[in-house]
This record gives sequence, C-alpha cells and structure tokens, in this order.
Amino acid sequence: MTKKILLVGESWVSSATHYKGFDQFGSVTFHLGAEPLVKALAGSAFELTYMPAHEAVEKFPFDISGLDAYDAIILSDIGANSLLLPPDVWLHSRTVPNRLKLLKAWVEKGGGLLMVGGYFSFQGIDGKARWRRTPVEDTLPVTCLPYDDRVEIPEGTVAEVVKPEHPTMQGLEGAWPVLLGVNEVEVRDRADVEIVARLPEDQGAIRYSSSARMALGGRRPGRRISARTGCRLLSATGRVMAGSGRTSSAGSPRSRRDFSARQELEGE
Repeated sequence: MTKKILLVGESWVSSATHYKGFDQFGSVTFHLGAEPLVKALAGSAFELTYMPAHEAVEKFPFDISGLDAYDAIILSDIGANSLLLPPDVWLHSRTVPNRLKLLKAWVEKGGGLLMVGGYFSFQGIDGKARWRRTPVEDTLPVTCLPYDDRVEIPEGTVAEVVKPEHPTMQGLEGAWPVLLGVNEVEVRDRADVEIVARLPEDQGAIRYSSSARMALGGRRPGRRISARTGCRLLSATGRVMAGSGRTSSAGSPRSRRDFSARQELEGE
C-alpha cells in the first residue's frame, strides 16, 4: 500500500556580491537540498510530495483536511516563522489558522511527524528556527534548547550500526555519510531509544539507552515509537544530538543532504 509523504523545507536561496577591483556584481543561486531523498524514494512504496521552504509559506495546508491527505509529514531545515507568518499575517495584518496548532492536532489524531535536523530545525542557528515552546514541540519526543543548539563537527562523525538485523535497517547498504554537524536537544522521559556515535580519531563509540524517545518521529495514539537513526551523540549532561543532515560528499566539501533516518511504529 502506497504511503503519501509530504516533505517541507530543504530549499534556500544564496545571494553573493562579487568584487573585481573597481567593479562589482551580484548573483543569486537557488538550492534544493532534498534531491537525494526524492531520487531514493522514486518508484518506492512512498509517494513523496516535495514542498520547498518558500512555497510552504503559502501552500502548506491551513486546515486538517489538507493535512489528512498525507500519512506522514517531514519538516526538514525550515523554521517555525515560515508557517506562522504567511503574507496575510505579515503583510496585511489578517488572521489565519495557526498551522503549528493544526499540526499538533493532526499528530494527535494519528498523523506521523518527522523533524530532521538542520540550521533551521529544532532551535537552530542563533535560535532562529524557533520550534521551542510551540505546539509542534509538544509532539516531539524531545524538547528544544532555549538558545542556538548547533554542535559543529568539522572533523566529521559517522554512524555505527549496532543492530543490522533491526527491521528499520533492512535495505540500507553501503557506507553512511559523514556528519559535519548536529542539533542538541533534550530527551523526554518516554519510550525506548539507543543512541550510538563513533567519534573521530578512533575515540571509540558512545552508547546510551534509556526510556526516552528520539528527536525524529511522530506519535500515534496507543503506540510507541522505536527510532533508529543514523548517528546520534550523547553529551555528558544527558542531552542528545539530533543529526543535522550536513554531510560531506565526494566532489563537494560541504553539502547539505538529507540525513537518512528510519523509524518504526510498534504496538505496545
């Protein structure tokens, strides 16, 4: 049975000014960061709709029926303001439905929500993603920090697969991408999770198991989430690091690709 997935975010515009002696000129570049995921899911049991960040400002559904068209929604590298401040509010001072409240209501009635790390995920760079203390945060298995939650890892870190037989790992082959950064979040005291990360310079691996849910995943009534994610770091304070999706790749010193993550919903 085909599952309908809505991916929201993973696009940005870069503006640059070029100086050549006395003269200067500008250039603008548009980037789509989810192309590897779109390609990977092509022809699979998952029918993916890709809504870039700038389109989501006006096109993300303003009612539950619009959300009900999907089995799962992925928020990837898009801040809360993009859904809170559409043109009607920002430009014309009109009221509109609060789409963060709608997302929470949709999850509570059975929708699956996945938040992928990034500069504008969780609390984000300079705290500007602003998901903390929102209805969407209420649906997550973690809470966001009240400040910039980035942990930059220029030396890179990679995942260590400790349970290759787990159903969520089936079909995932080859080397995992190197992560160059993560988001730090605090785990709620719910469900089961195992966090594993191999540190650079052969420093070994960090493993952590507790009754807490991970940063990725939605919630269905009467069920718990058992999430296995590619790479997660645990700090000494008991906080977890949610993969940011910033990976290194051949031919590109720093690309922003979707971080591969799988989740399994299990009946309790």
